[in-house]
Amino acid sequence: MPAYLAPGVFVEEVSFRAKSIEGVGTSVAGLVGPTRSGPLRGRPELLTSFADFVRVYGDAGDLDLDGSPGLNFTAIAAKAFFDGGGTQLFVARVVGDVNSTAANGSGSSATFATATDSSGDVTFSSRFPGARSNYTLEIQWRDSENLLKLETTSAPDEGEVVFLQATGLTSAVRTTGISAQLPASRFPLDFRGLVRREGDHYVIVGNRCEITADDGATVTGTDFRGSGDPDGAEGILMAAGLVNSADSSVVFTRVYARAPTSGALQDGTAAVLTLTAETDLSTYTGGPHWGTLTTLRGTLNAAGSEFTVNGGGLNAGVGTDIVLPMPALAAETSSAAGMVVQRNFDIDVFSGGANGEVIYSYANISTAPDSERSLAGVLTATPEKRADALSSLISCVLAASATGEDVVAALYDMFDPAALSPPPTSVEGPRYLITLTDGTDGDAPSAVDYGGEVDEVNGNTGFAAFEDIEDIAMVMAPAAAADATGHQAIVAEMQKHCRKMRYRVGIVDAREGMALSEIRAFRANFDDSRLALYYPWVVIADPTGQRDSIAVPPAGFIAGVYANTDIQRGVHKAPANEPVVGALRFAQDINRFQQELLNPDGINCLRSFPGRGHRVWGGRTLSSDPEWKYVNVRRYFLYLERSIEKSTQWIVFEPNGERLWANVRTTVEDFLYSEWFNGRLLGPTPKVAYFVRCDRSTMTQNDLDNGRLVCEIGVAPLRPAEFVIFRIGQKTADA
Repeated sequence: MPAYLAPGVFVEEVSFRAKSIEGVGTSVAGLVGPTRSGPLRGRPELLTSFADFVRVYGDAGDLDLDGSPGLNFTAIAAKAFFDGGGTQLFVARVVGDVNSTAANGSGSSATFATATDSSGDVTFSSRFPGARSNYTLEIQWRDSENLLKLETTSAPDEGEVVFLQATGLTSAVRTTGISAQLPASRFPLDFRGLVRREGDHYVIVGNRCEITADDGATVTGTDFRGSGDPDGAEGILMAAGLVNSADSSVVFTRVYARAPTSGALQDGTAAVLTLTAETDLSTYTGGPHWGTLTTLRGTLNAAGSEFTVNGGGLNAGVGTDIVLPMPALAAETSSAAGMVVQRNFDIDVFSGGANGEVIYSYANISTAPDSERSLAGVLTATPEKRADALSSLISCVLAASATGEDVVAALYDMFDPAALSPPPTSVEGPRYLITLTDGTDGDAPSAVDYGGEVDEVNGNTGFAAFEDIEDIAMVMAPAAAADATGHQAIVAEMQKHCRKMRYRVGIVDAREGMALSEIRAFRANFDDSRLALYYPWVVIADPTGQRDSIAVPPAGFIAGVYANTDIQRGVHKAPANEPVVGALRFAQDINRFQQELLNPDGINCLRSFPGRGHRVWGGRTLSSDPEWKYVNVRRYFLYLERSIEKSTQWIVFEPNGERLWANVRTTVEDFLYSEWFNGRLLGPTPKVAYFVRCDRSTMTQNDLDNGRLVCEIGVAPLRPAEFVIFRIGQKTADA
């Protein structure tokens, strides 16, 4: 009690009412099995729709386990659960050797898909193993605006390189270099070439020019050898007074790459130059003729005045880098179509090849390794957000020494050459495609894989992954029914999990096409009120569209019936005489006489009725104990037990006396009264429906001395009207 040390008014809050008990949820399901994608370890994430399932674990496409394609029963069961009315699902993915995996999923029989360039500068990898992860990536360059600018000018600026095209030049342009090579008798001249203004003269840049004399002879720039310039690199001068005749025509053309709207250019900015036709720029570039190349890939300098054509793979036939002064393009202005930088891009992830479906996109990625939006930054191997770790499909690792140019070169090394250079008759432009390979689904999981293991460091696997999730009320493993040799062992793992977790029931599938004798023999292996067996399989339309119809295990449909019944009516209602949503028919047509053989064994049949559709026609457990014969009774008691346990934790360490006992009785009685009032208990009055005892009659002195509070609760559950009997007889009409 508080200490009162000084005079004053003290206000204290107290409670005069008993604590209330809140009913727990019973419609949350747990699903274990192989999937096309998704994590193999750790706490499963709550899924609330089939779209959530697809986002994390992949679609319902076929699996390739043990090298043999087969139906994806896990995904189909998830879809059936949500279609049938389920709203909350946890999934634990398993494959062969799942218990040998590391935290990132490596080490199992399933493998990751990867793509890397020949230098190892860029490596793409699927985030999760599986054959589905053989994705196709398409790079969509963001800076799509044409940066190429051509302008004519009357005279260039000091030091500026331009392209000069002139006709009818007289001998007034002669300087030392030109006069030595071209006497006055060969004028007037026609000139095409690169020049740079220096005061009142022009330097022929790199001697890259074509000069046609009056006699028709052509003199190229390499024919000039200026003083102190034995290699002819540069230095032949031409007088600035070019316009010296009424017959002359002089045009200076300034060509450059302007800065894109996304930001200023930097040295080494990757770019693509597009030409509309074969163009021979060798005279003006100092390099060889490029044959039929119309797409040139390389880098720009910060000023946009030089374009370096990359050799060594990015451009076919170009062996070494060639510096192309941008004004040289003026030689073929009709062929220069455009220039686009390649530094920021998006990535579309395709499933099923380049013409498949885009299932994920990454936006605004930079080729610069040190950028916040670099490949390694956006496609990080260890995302900070769990949502990204579950849904992001690709990771990327860059070599420590990789530069921006290395990244671009690595991407081009991985691009599909056929898509990069479509044939002339193609209506499509180049596509920048990278294909990940070597992803496999691995081996089919065994009973040990389904059972899983507890690993506090790397995360749990299999059924063990559900041990930290209190909300799960039912579990299933439909893919186990396809394993003829391991089916019984996997069901045994499910049974052990349900008994360990106490408040769960397992939905057991029959194997496909089992005869009556086989299903009865299989049922004889189990005696447990926490298991319910359903027979036969359900025929549905193939959700992938590859086949007209397929037969699948019923567990997903039954879990949906459980959840929908709990939500609409309550867990006290037997999950039977309910339609199987999505069923076209059942794989075997069970009649009344066959069910009379199966029902006493606790085998719940799925049957079709004329005018009433396809229904669940059984609601029994696999227990031989008559008290726990029915699924709804077992599940209702688990609901009561879990609700009372969860809502009475406040009792622990309270003073164990009469006042506490009275409070406990009131708490439980209020909860059970609400259950009776809502029609979930049998009896015309509360006294008949339940009792609660918590006093000296339920506890000995030894219990009190050892800190035990014992409360006895009895309830009268509602059992289903499994056999409805109307007795009809004749009567005589009385007067």
